[in-house]
Amino acid sequence: MDIKREPRRKTKRWVYLGASVAAVVVITVALGSLGPAAPSVDRSSVWTDVVKRGEMVRQVRGPGTLVSEQVRWIAALTAGRVERRLVEPGAEVDSATVLLELSNPDVEIQALESQRQLTAEEARLVELKAQLESQRLSQEALVATVRSGHLEAMRNVRRDEDLAEKGLLSEIDLQNSRDKAEELEQRLEIERQRLTVMTEAVESQLAAQRAQVERLRSIAEFKQNLVESMYVVAGVSGVLAELELEEGEWARPGDILARIVQPGRLKAEIRIPETQARDVAVGQLALIDTRSDTIEGRVTRIDPAVLNAAVMVDVRLEGPLPREARPDLSVDGTIEIERLTDVLYVSRPTYGQANSLVGLFKVVEGGNAAVRVSVRLGRASVNTIEIIEGLLEGDEVIVSDMSAWDEHDRVRLR
Repeated sequence: MDIKREPRRKTKRWVYLGASVAAVVVITVALGSLGPAAPSVDRSSVWTDVVKRGEMVRQVRGPGTLVSEQVRWIAALTAGRVERRLVEPGAEVDSATVLLELSNPDVEIQALESQRQLTAEEARLVELKAQLESQRLSQEALVATVRSGHLEAMRNVRRDEDLAEKGLLSEIDLQNSRDKAEELEQRLEIERQRLTVMTEAVESQLAAQRAQVERLRSIAEFKQNLVESMYVVAGVSGVLAELELEEGEWARPGDILARIVQPGRLKAEIRIPETQARDVAVGQLALIDTRSDTIEGRVTRIDPAVLNAAVMVDVRLEGPLPREARPDLSVDGTIEIERLTDVLYVSRPTYGQANSLVGLFKVVEGGNAAVRVSVRLGRASVNTIEIIEGLLEGDEVIVSDMSAWDEHDRVRLR
């Protein structure tokens, strides 16, 4: 006997199906509301540092060179052709060492002509002196002759006065004797004045001629010095650093021929970027790095001008010089600006500038992630920078370049 079965109810199936669809919708909406996943960064590829509190040393750094404190530049005094190079750069020289030999026939001819003119004027001085002396002696002889006549006239007057008193001589003859004596007296005075004027004129004429001789002697000496200058000497002891001209080249007056330095007395010339040079002051401590050693020093001069976006700073070297120290050696200089006490600081970020607001990635979740935080930076040094706000002591931040993740505020560290 067949038994009629009732159709099975499908209610549960539809309930399960609806729940599944709803779950898929909810999950889809939830996933859609989430942002993109945080990118992963290899921890070994970033550089981190921990924020510290304490003393921070502010420093500025720049490249430079060692230069001699005493440099002698030797310039050409006259034009000439280089005949011989007697010393090569790098050699030690003293004050009498001949560096170059020049030649110029015109200079030698001018020296000979000036010597001829001097000799002629010296001969004229001797001739003039003899001539004037002869004239003076002639005048002295004339004065002596007039004086003798005047004395004789005075004796005649006394004789005639005795004769006139005895009535043996007329009054007219006595007066003639007196007139003669007075005439000779006046003439004697005139001749003496003439001798005085002549003596003074002799001295003035000789002085003028002597001045002319001295002027020509100075010219002759100058011309002779030009001839001697064609043998270029060092003038000081030191090391020949440069010798500009080669044999056969022509030197003009004023051209630099050589440079001599004293290697034992060096200073450093450091080029500090103009944005950092405002805090540099004379007397500050400096450390000069020669790549294989360091030398202590102090700032002695700051150039007032800016050249190629840098300020030249002179540093006097106070420590012992290493063996490799020599003029024109490339060095790096670090100048200590100030010491800040009890401040928060961290290693200087790649893109962080002093007194600016930047975004830094702070390491969180036990080193598994990093989030961007706004940090206000303060005073900066070469390798460190002050933290004004945004970080606390002990915070670990990424200080290497993170510009590749500028669009993300969070990264995962793996």
